[in-house]
Amino acid sequence: MANITIIGGHGKVGLLLAPLLVEAGHDVTSVIRNPDHSDDITATGATPLVADVAASGTDEITELLADSDAVVWSAGAGGGSAERTYAVDRDAAIRSIDAAVAAEARRYVMVSYFGAGPDHGVDPSDDFFAYAESKAAADEHLRAAELDWTILAPSALTLDEPTGRIDANAEKGSSVSRADVAAVVAAVLADPSTIRRTISFNNGDEPIADAIRA
Repeated sequence: MANITIIGGHGKVGLLLAPLLVEAGHDVTSVIRNPDHSDDITATGATPLVADVAASGTDEITELLADSDAVVWSAGAGGGSAERTYAVDRDAAIRSIDAAVAAEARRYVMVSYFGAGPDHGVDPSDDFFAYAESKAAADEHLRAAELDWTILAPSALTLDEPTGRIDANAEKGSSVSRADVAAVVAAVLADPSTIRRTISFNNGDEPIADAIRA
């Protein structure tokens, strides 16, 4: 059993992830920005914790993670202005990584995206550019941190039903259900062979536990 904190607990992946972790016997805290979402979090079996990580300094986030064994970053600005995208997907994510180090929450799982990296190739005129730049910076910061990290890079997210099967060897992204992304997060937290690895994946034919195993 572990104390696991999900940052972005009211996102579609976060809401699907929490009950999987609770069912596995973990104590789960879901960080949310809007207090009106607290009942939704409670319904998943997790404990809601209201905090705006984009407006929180590293010390404040460290306090949020004080009792955590593991952290899952599943937050995002969700589009909109480039300024907010950089504030959430880059700056707040980087502060959360530093906070995890300070709080000695050694296990950290970052939900990124298929193709993320400094060579993402997104044109600066594209609305997606700020997100691509933000994820590249946050992922790079995590790789350099003294944490037991895993970066997950799912392809285009769908609302399809879970399949329990992925393709973690594809060279190009296609799509994957958010429910399967949640299942992959839960699976990597249970599999030490995923530490310090980046796992890109689509929906596929291989059972998740087998697909992620080193």
